[in-house]
Amino acid sequence: MTPSQPPSSQSATPDAAPDLAAIWSNARQLHPIYAELAREFVIDVPGCSDLEVAADAPGRESVEQAQQWLNLMDDKIQVHQLRQFLQTSSLVDPDGLAAMLKHLLAKTKRTDSVRDKVDFLLVQYFSQSAPTDLEDSRADIAYVAQGLEPVLGAVDLKVPVWLNALDRILDAARKCRSLDELLHGGILEQGRKAKTQAGELFYLPTALVAFTRFGYLMRRVFFRLMLADLNSILDGLTELEEQGVETIDCRRAQFSQQEPIIRLRMICQSWKVMFQVEYSSGQPLRMLVDLRSSVEAALARGALAEKSQKKPVAAPVPAKAAPRAAAAAASAGGSKGIVAPKAAPIAPAKPKVKVVAAKAEVPEFEISAAPQEWDADADPQPGKK
Repeated sequence: MTPSQPPSSQSATPDAAPDLAAIWSNARQLHPIYAELAREFVIDVPGCSDLEVAADAPGRESVEQAQQWLNLMDDKIQVHQLRQFLQTSSLVDPDGLAAMLKHLLAKTKRTDSVRDKVDFLLVQYFSQSAPTDLEDSRADIAYVAQGLEPVLGAVDLKVPVWLNALDRILDAARKCRSLDELLHGGILEQGRKAKTQAGELFYLPTALVAFTRFGYLMRRVFFRLMLADLNSILDGLTELEEQGVETIDCRRAQFSQQEPIIRLRMICQSWKVMFQVEYSSGQPLRMLVDLRSSVEAALARGALAEKSQKKPVAAPVPAKAAPRAAAAAASAGGSKGIVAPKAAPIAPAKPKVKVVAAKAEVPEFEISAAPQEWDADADPQPGKK
């Protein structure tokens, strides 16, 4: 079976003359975006003088040179750089995203990098147009296809059977109870495997819509689990404070052995604000997972310490029973070996634990190849004290 090409590339047949005006217009729209990417990530690529001049009606040679410059930039820009840039830059609007998608979909040489960029850009484009209160049940194939129509055109909604695997992966993701379970359960790997095994079929318009829907709903699962982890951490920190704990061992989460709870609370609040923006691979996901484990370990140790303090003690003899015991001893002949029982002394309560240690472990996984820098000491809410 030979996959059909997306609408943006169907017109690029060997016999058809390229639309130089359309190519040049798209290149001019992409030039400031690519130039800013080169500047931000220090990508050493010579500039394109024709695009910098932005002539209105250039010749064929200028258009070809512009295409060569864009292709060279495509080879240099990594997927995680594009993702990070689009999450933090206000330079790219929906029209810019559409221009990038049309440029990438028109390529004849489709590498894994091109596929991953197309996949991310489609999800990003749909996410920007979808309402924030969109329910998962409403985000079906028809709804997503309608949102992508400016880029893909009208799409046949008959989904091939082999794409049903995406729904099974989504069902498994929705059953996860924590971000750790999602990251270690092999679910993300199944999603990546589905894209890889699709091969050229990935570029079928129907498949592009299905993978966009899958990526959008997986992103929502990700957000829900991240916020659930943060809330769990904050609840755990509150419980530890109520127990009198002031610091915990957070070395497994790349913090100190005696990390103040008040500082951890500020960091979590800043993460909560950060996680409200669109998903990006630079977020400290591993630190979030390990911090929850550290808090849970501290709570478990606190519960164990409290249990050990509640050892049973001998019941004291009632005051009225003491004379009776003495009289019984006297009537027995005043034996020296028999004395009136005394109340066992109650052990003084131990002071509340101030530091609860958790076992330090080497991080089990890496989430991002390019972690985002962040300042743990920064005020999570600037302007407020």
